[in-house]
Order: sequence, then C-alpha cells, then structure tokens
Amino acid sequence: MTATLEILRSGPLALIEDLGRPGLAHLGVGRSGAADRRSHTLANRLVANPGEHATIEVTFGGLAARVHGGGKEGVAVAVTGADTDPAVNGIPFGTNSIHYAHDGEVITLGAPHSGLRTYLAVRGGIAVEPVLGSRSYDVMSAIGPQPLRPGDVLPVGEHTDEFPELDQAPVAAIEDDVVELHVVPGPRDDWFVDPDVLTRTNWKATNKGDRVGMRLIGMPLEYRQPDRQLPSEGVMRGAIQVPPNGFPVILGPDHPVTGGYPVIGVVADEDIDKVAQVRPGQTVRMHWTRPRRPFQDS
Repeated sequence: MTATLEILRSGPLALIEDLGRPGLAHLGVGRSGAADRRSHTLANRLVANPGEHATIEVTFGGLAARVHGGGKEGVAVAVTGADTDPAVNGIPFGTNSIHYAHDGEVITLGAPHSGLRTYLAVRGGIAVEPVLGSRSYDVMSAIGPQPLRPGDVLPVGEHTDEFPELDQAPVAAIEDDVVELHVVPGPRDDWFVDPDVLTRTNWKATNKGDRVGMRLIGMPLEYRQPDRQLPSEGVMRGAIQVPPNGFPVILGPDHPVTGGYPVIGVVADEDIDKVAQVRPGQTVRMHWTRPRRPFQDS
C-alpha cells in the first residue's frame, strides 16, 4: 500500500531537502540542499535509502506528521541531527536509529536539546515532484517544493533493495558549547588590516542567521582601503564574506551565486556541516588550515 505523510504541525520551519541541484550556477541557480549533509545522509542510510533521497529538514523541532498507509510492516523512519526526542504516538524511539510507524500513527519531534536542525527520513524518500532536478527548497530564490504547512500530504517513494539497512549508527555529538571551524585563507584576506582577527576572536552567532548565511559578531575586521570596491565574483558554500561593518557572514547552502563583499577565507569542507547546527548565541572559533601568504603592498 502506498504510504503518505500528512503534516499536522510544521514547527518554525520544515523543508524538503536532498543533496541539491549542482551545475546550474551559470544560470544563477545555486545548489541548495540539506544544510547538514552528514545528518541528512545518515538518516537515509538508516532507512536503506541512497543519500540523494529527499528528507524533511526541521529547524528548532516542532514537527508532527501522521502516517497513512504503509501496509502491515509500516513505514521505516529515522531521525538524525539535533536531538528532538522523536516519538511515535508519544513513545520515544531515539535519534540515529530506525523505527517503524504504522497507519494512523503520529511522528513528533520536540524542541532540540542541542543543535538546530533535525532530519526525518522515510524508507523510499519524500517523493514530491523535483524542480530543476532536485527536491530541495532554496529559501533565497524560492525554488523547489514550498516550506511545509499543516495539511500538506507528502508521498513516500517506492523502496528498492540496493542499500542494506542499519539498526543504529554511532555519530559524533553535536557541539553545544564552542564550535571549532577550520578555514582555508583567501582569496581576499589581503583586503584586511589584520586578517588574523578572524582566528583570534571568539565570535558569537547572532539570531539573524538562516540557510543563506550565518552572521557573527565580535571584534570587527577592518578593510585596508575602506573605499575600495570589489566587483561581484563567484562565491561558494562556506565562504566567509566580510561586509563593511566588519562582522563575518558564513555562507550557507542557499547562498547567492555571486557576491561583492571580500571573502577572507572558506570553511573547510569537513567542517561545513557543523555550521548548520550552530544556535544563536553560540561561540564560534576559527583556525587557519595553513599559514596565510604574506601581504605584499601593490
């Protein structure tokens, strides 16, 4: 029997996300995709899906969804990322493990204890219609399936046996104190009087962050030539832009494809998923992955 999920509550923000739509930047379309790729992929792995299947990305918890159909065995579900005490009909089943939800039962996510974003995967994936080759929603361009609302009914795809399932998977705990990020210097670190302010400062995440970028506050960075203008150039996820106020912005999955603020460095790929779980008020420290090139005045 074909299964569906009926959204009863969406929480502050619930989006359908997969691994994004690469290769379209020349058309002005960013990749988008899951903010925490590691948690998204793990959720799929637990329910024996390929990593590119769509999951539900839930920010600050609060989701409730009723299962319809699924047959005698029910629908295999897994929840990863921020721990939101996932439960079915009020009975907890634990983060990073597989559970079977049956017709009429309600999956709920509470408020996260640590971290920001939680991923709900179902065996077969969320099978809404793709847009430009992806089921991801891009909050900046509004491309893709719209944010979830109560009353939405999501089809669950057919499952194939190409991936074996896991019962449980150990993962590193989400950092709930100081988040350490490794940063590749450049390409515009020479635009700043003292680029090492980036790595000497304990930055605080503001409440202005979203999937476009995470805004930080701390000791402001100073331009060497405040009146100098940078022509717009391509940017990528993890790029650390510094606007004239001197406070860095770490670009997220829904970043613009070009930007006119100098990029002082880029978060190393292995640390980018950490950014997706940083909460407002949390401390972020950055470290160069290699010595910066010496500045040469032109």
